[in-house]
Amino acid sequence: MNPTDKANALIEALPYLQAFRSKTIVIKLGGAAMEDPKLVAKVMRDIVFLEVAGINPIVVHGGGKAISAAMEKSGLEANFINGFRVTTEAAIEIVSRVLSSEINPGLVRMIRESGGKAIGIPGTDIFFGEKLKSLDSEGNPIDLGRVGEVIGCQLANMDTAHKAGIVPVISPLASELATGKPLNINADLAAAALAKELRVAKLVYLSDVPGLLSDPNDPSTLIKSISRAQADALITDGTISGGMIPKVRSAVDALNAGVRKVHFVDGRLPHALLLEIFTDGGIGTEVIR
Repeated sequence: MNPTDKANALIEALPYLQAFRSKTIVIKLGGAAMEDPKLVAKVMRDIVFLEVAGINPIVVHGGGKAISAAMEKSGLEANFINGFRVTTEAAIEIVSRVLSSEINPGLVRMIRESGGKAIGIPGTDIFFGEKLKSLDSEGNPIDLGRVGEVIGCQLANMDTAHKAGIVPVISPLASELATGKPLNINADLAAAALAKELRVAKLVYLSDVPGLLSDPNDPSTLIKSISRAQADALITDGTISGGMIPKVRSAVDALNAGVRKVHFVDGRLPHALLLEIFTDGGIGTEVIR
């Protein structure tokens, strides 16, 4: 880019910087977007940009592949039902350790190394949950172990961080309401629950898909913008399938609760977060009311 192109890019970003200053954005980081440490470091630098620009980012992260690797090392087999990891008493210890003691501090360190301020907050300090009730194809109950769903949030720790200009980095765990023990929460659903509680300006899913596609096998069929009703219709007709269904349903649920926009962005692309938020065209899919 020559100097004029750089100046034009800044001018294009100006109305978005004005619109979202002092607003809160929840960013869910997961999937293959977390596999390359150099790429993750760039995402964290983009989050520092948001922080410096006066926007309040909150990061909710996943860690599925790291958890599976740690379980395998401990002799435990990874087993998934309906997209949820079956989490035994032995497995929840590994899940908690990997998320809150390995991945979370690493993300906080990357933000600090880019000159930002961040603090790691275990999801058990944010989310209250209860065990998730799941059914098989015949309607019979399935025991997923210590897998949960969010039923409430406590925001004191996060509010303190925000008021101090610090980015909260949150692991997808909940404290079981009945026992206080940790529950494994799907990171997409955890991010959506937090976005709903805060009624944020944006909920952004950074993962390993370019967005919603009218042809799931053709990345060139990216849908740039879609309403929640249209998104529901794509689930019904089978265009949206598999692991994208809970993501899209959580997005629609967040919009119904007052979140202004939800974005699906390919986190493997450099500066995908900034390109989606601060350019007219964006690079992923926005889901609107």
